[in-house]
This record gives sequence, C-alpha cells and structure tokens, in this order.
Amino acid sequence: MTKDLTKGNPMKLIISFAVPLLFGFLFQQFYNLVDTMIVGRFLGVDDLAAVGSTGSINFLVIGFCMGVCNGFAIPVSHKFGAGDYVGMRKYVANCAWLGLVFSVVMTVVTAILCRNILVWMKTPANIIDGAYDYIFIIFIGIPTVYLYNIVAGVIRATGDSKTPVVFLVLSSIINIVLDLYFIISLHMGVAGAAWATVISQGVSGVACLVYMVKKFEILRIRREEWKVDGHMMMVLCGMGVPMGLQYSITAIGSVILQTAANTLGSAAVAAMTAGGRIGSFLACPFDAMGSTMATYGGQNVGAGKLYRLGKGLKACVTLGVGYSVIAFLIAVFFGGPLAQLFVDGGEAEIIANVRVFLLWNTAFYIPLALVNIVRFLIQGMGFPKFAILAGVFEMIARSLAGFGLVPIIGFTGVCLGSPIAWLMADAFLIPAYFHVSKVLQKRMVPQTDVPQAV
Repeated sequence: MTKDLTKGNPMKLIISFAVPLLFGFLFQQFYNLVDTMIVGRFLGVDDLAAVGSTGSINFLVIGFCMGVCNGFAIPVSHKFGAGDYVGMRKYVANCAWLGLVFSVVMTVVTAILCRNILVWMKTPANIIDGAYDYIFIIFIGIPTVYLYNIVAGVIRATGDSKTPVVFLVLSSIINIVLDLYFIISLHMGVAGAAWATVISQGVSGVACLVYMVKKFEILRIRREEWKVDGHMMMVLCGMGVPMGLQYSITAIGSVILQTAANTLGSAAVAAMTAGGRIGSFLACPFDAMGSTMATYGGQNVGAGKLYRLGKGLKACVTLGVGYSVIAFLIAVFFGGPLAQLFVDGGEAEIIANVRVFLLWNTAFYIPLALVNIVRFLIQGMGFPKFAILAGVFEMIARSLAGFGLVPIIGFTGVCLGSPIAWLMADAFLIPAYFHVSKVLQKRMVPQTDVPQAV
C-alpha cells in the first residue's frame, strides 16, 4: 500500500501518485458543483448567492485546517523516507493530539464570530441570513475536517495516494444523496446543503481512520508511542501552522475580493460563485500535482536524495503546462454551457459573467500550475514559512483588485484578482525554490547515493 518515491523515474512516479489524487479532487469538486447546482436550481439565485458569499471565509477557515493537516504530514513523510517507523508513529500520535486541540478551539471561535464577519464583508441584506445558516453549520463541522485530513495526510505521507481517494469518493456520494434529500424532500434550504457536507465529511473521516488502523501495520501506534512529545509538537506546529497560515493569508485577499464583489449585488455574487466552482473543478489537476510534490519532496529530502528534486520539478511542470492549454480550450468552447448548469438559461447577464470569469482565469493557468507545484515542493522540502510569504503576495494582489479594480471596472476586476495573485506568487516562489535548494545542499551531509539514470 505504501510507495517509495525516492527510487525510479520521477515522471512515472509523479503520474502514478497524482492520478488517484486527481480522481479524489475531481470527486470533491464534483460534489461541490452538484451542491451548488442543486442550490441554484431548486432554491434560486439568492440562495446560490448566499452560499457563494461564504466561499472566501469558508476558504480562510477550512483552508487553514487543511493546510495545518498537510503540514503535519511532512515530518511523517521525512521519517518514512528515512525508514524510521517508530519516529513516524510518534509523529502521527502527536498529530492526533494537536488535531484535537486545534479543532475544538477553532470550532468555538469561528461559530461565535461568523455572523460578525458576514456583516463586516458587506454581505447583501437579502442573502445574509441564508449565508449565516450555511457557514455556521460548516464551522460546527470543523472537527470532521481535521479528522479526515490528518488521517489522509498521514496515509499519503507513506506513498499511498489511492486509499484516501476511496473515502473521498464515499464522502462525495453521501454528500450528493443527502443534498437531494435535505433540500428537495425535507425542504431544509441552504442549511440542508451544509449538514450534508458535515455529515459526509464525518463518515469519510471515521471510515478512513478505521481502515488505516486495520490495514496499515506500520501505522499501528503502540501504547508507549502515544506519549505527548513537546519537541515533536513544536516540529509539527512549525510545519503545520505556516502552511495553514498560507491558506488563511491567501484567503484574506479572497475575503477582500469577495467583499468588493458583494457591493456589485447578488447577481455578481452568483456569477462569481458559479465561475469559482467551475474553475475549482478545472484546477483539480494542479491540486493533485501540488499534493504529489509535497510527498515527493518530503520523502526524497528524508532519504537525502536532493538530486531528484529538480528532476521531479521539471516533470511536474511539463504536465502542468500541457494541462493548462487544455483547460483554456474548455473555457473557450464550453464556458457558456457550463454556466447554465447553475442558473436558468434566461439569466443572460450571469451566464455571460461566468464565461468571462472562466476565460480570464484559465488564461493564467500556467502561473497557477507553477504556484501549486513549486509551493508544495518547497513545503515538502521542509520550508513552510516560504508558503506564508507567497500567500502574502497573493493577498496583496487580490486586495489591490478588490480595492482598486472592482470599483473602477466592476466584475472584470473580480475576474482579474486571481490571475494577478498567481503572477505575484510566482515572482516570489521561483527564486525561493533555488534559494532553499542551496540551503539544503549546505545543510545536509554529502549524499552517498550516486545519481543513476532514471
């Protein structure tokens, strides 16, 4: 079940590891799409806008949770790459303790503050109640986010990208079924969509944990390995918190951009929601590439095979550029029809805005590919603080778009927010990669492995 990414052809390893992840991300985005389609089709434009208006604050909080969990997995991948399975299990145990504390604190804080945040974001009066109903329930489910993502991150750190996908597919199916039941049969409105998400996450998290305990012998934690280790917790927080903050800092820019979009009215918010959902679906391969490079970088650094990092980067960038062209062509030829999955064909303005949103974003997918690939590789190499700085650049870019462009050019300013953010992040990340590579070369003992042709 585990996979060693320190031996063999980097391109083949990256593809074999990324493909299962891609299917998982696709299913995850698929149920997000279906969730949004059900809300838009059965509840109307205002409820679609209500769910969409929470997207940036949802990303800020839930993104932090996922970033922390991904960061926790990096020391695990280092220990796995080094063959230190006892140390690996101790890290996993301390991941569990930290996850428990983080999830409780974040649930309480976000549930208390979420309505104030929606008011601060200038959420339109006709959708703020629906937005609150939705995001409050999502925040109650934060412990389920930690449960699944910690377990899935640990499993991926051992080189198994398939098992987490199986349970993500399970979660997607449950979510879609519950969406239909809660919204159409029980008439629960947007609250039904939120409960469907939380319940499905919880089921997949528990199922993934049970499977890991039963099937992954090297991850069965002994009693003495459950001991709280202050040093390990510091290492885990040193990796996890910066990665979580990277998501949150990036999301602050998204919150500002969302706030600017809110001033344009619920129709603009609905268009941004639909365009964002389609864009997230199209960007799934980049998410898979990023997660792959985090594990690839972590294992190879743990094994001391630094010469493989550049080879892996080149292979993954080649894949990213090729897919970026395909995604742009999809937006050009199918942007309009895709928009009509979310709203009635008579909503001409919304459909046109969704198409414009997709064209601007997919035109800059090569920079997005580099953001994901390079950022996660740097994180896997053990330098998560650079991700925070990249997130700062993205925040600044989206903030400038929200404050400067949207008031002047309207919805087009909303469309330009992410492309500008990706370009600014790349301007930092690419030099940062070469810097951390040099730092690692100096820090680590001379590599005993002679590079072989792969």
